[in-house]
Amino acid sequence: MTIETAVIIACAYFIAAFVKGATGLGFSTSALPVLTLGLGLKSAMPLVIIPSVVSNTIIMVQAGHFRETVKRFWPMFLATIPGLIAGLLILNQVNGLVAGAVLGTVLILYGVITISRPAFHLPDHLAGRLAPISGFLTGLVNGVTGSQVMPLLPFFLSLRLDPKRFVQGVNISFTLSSLIMAAGLTKIGLMTWHSVWISLAGLIPVFVGVKAGSFVREKLAAETFRKLVLVMLILFGIILVGKAALA
Repeated sequence: MTIETAVIIACAYFIAAFVKGATGLGFSTSALPVLTLGLGLKSAMPLVIIPSVVSNTIIMVQAGHFRETVKRFWPMFLATIPGLIAGLLILNQVNGLVAGAVLGTVLILYGVITISRPAFHLPDHLAGRLAPISGFLTGLVNGVTGSQVMPLLPFFLSLRLDPKRFVQGVNISFTLSSLIMAAGLTKIGLMTWHSVWISLAGLIPVFVGVKAGSFVREKLAAETFRKLVLVMLILFGIILVGKAALA
């Protein structure tokens, strides 16, 4: 590995981890564009798995309410698994970049509309019925595009959860999806011991970035936090559209 490659990986990890610590989401989406530019997509994909799981775990420990969140949303988390498997199967039949661009457009529109207008609040009785559907669709979209945020984030935002419970729910879903993705990448030969060792070495900038971002998040009011998440959705959408345009 050259010094330039090592610097690219370290910078991608730190920036993505800072975003993760500040908003509770976005490690893979933030890290992949930088890593792809330096290494190529197939080499970059396995490099985000371990840091993503580790950063998720750090955030989940900080957020608390783990058992409460699992108990409340377990049907949604469980439904993510078949959705992700179906998405991975579909991925072989469609252009992933085009699918990502469509998703990116949806993220941009959703973020802009929600910021400019009052947020929709989903009643509890409807939330319980829609949770498994949201989980399955989140897994499906993740498998096709690599993005873990839709429709999971709009669903959680509509419940008006406090920041810690919001972050906990999102990261449980992200972690589950990452572990399943790791198994899939290993099976097709992209997740190797070489990528594992690089990922482990990169945990130092990941840890520093998450801590720095978490410090920022703790200083934010709930409404400011919500707006920051929506801004991140818009940025993720721009990244996805940009990746398709540059391909």
